[in-house]
Amino acid sequence: MKTPKDHVKVLATNRKATHDFEIHEKFEAGIVLVGSEVKSLRDAKVTMADGWVNIQKNQAFLHGIQINEYSQANRWQHEVARIRKLLLHKNEIAKLGTKTLVKGYTLIPLSIYFKGARVKVELALVTHKKQHDKRETKKTADAQREIDRALAHRDKGKR
Repeated sequence: MKTPKDHVKVLATNRKATHDFEIHEKFEAGIVLVGSEVKSLRDAKVTMADGWVNIQKNQAFLHGIQINEYSQANRWQHEVARIRKLLLHKNEIAKLGTKTLVKGYTLIPLSIYFKGARVKVELALVTHKKQHDKRETKKTADAQREIDRALAHRDKGKR
């Protein structure tokens, strides 16, 4: 059965990213993979907590992503933590390269997903949050959760 070209299936997300970083911009990039990596991704055997992107010689490379070995690919296995090339337009790479040279900006992966039959990576241009910013974010999230609970409890009592 064929999937539509715009069908998205998320394989892994970097949940730690929204806690540790302030996201400024998001980008979508393709990724160069070997066959056993794609098969392993279909089984969602990927870890991306410590991933980051390095731009050198007008090319973008993804570091720190671990795609586990595919058990059926006996002698044609891939290296688990290898550096993978990202597929971006030349002008996007130039733009990201200049922004990462600015003090404090980092390029990290947010999620890996299938878009149709292709594997894509969502990248984010981020800055590190300070400790007090993390506390403030947690405080607002807790307050919003309490408001939602109160509204749900109030709505439940009206029925």
